[in-house]
Amino acid sequence: DVQLVESGGGSVQAGGSLRLSCVVVSGYAFSRWCMGWFRQPPGKEREGVAAIDRDGSTNYADSVKGRFTISKDFAKNTLYLQMNSLKPEDAAMYYCAAADSWLCLDFDAYVYWCQGTQVTVS
Repeated sequence: DVQLVESGGGSVQAGGSLRLSCVVVSGYAFSRWCMGWFRQPPGKEREGVAAIDRDGSTNYADSVKGRFTISKDFAKNTLYLQMNSLKPEDAAMYYCAAADSWLCLDFDAYVYWCQGTQVTVS
């Protein structure tokens, strides 16, 4: 099993940056897990934002390509989402997620979720 502890949300002006963090607590090695970021805008369904495979390969939603970067720090068992050039349409509840799957870059593979953090862009 795995526990995900997220932090880093907040309010920012359009064009600004935020970094989300997600600490992974598990009896298994951090390297075992597929990791991803999702978001749910108000009144809309949750959508995949970024995913990272065990080998470091990544997958991004078209809406965030070139602006968001997903990364992992193995020394800290932590997943990050660096969000730059934020737009009002990026405002949402953001969730980190994990999966133990061969399909890390498939957003449908994710089954473990954190509590979520709010990102507001004005």
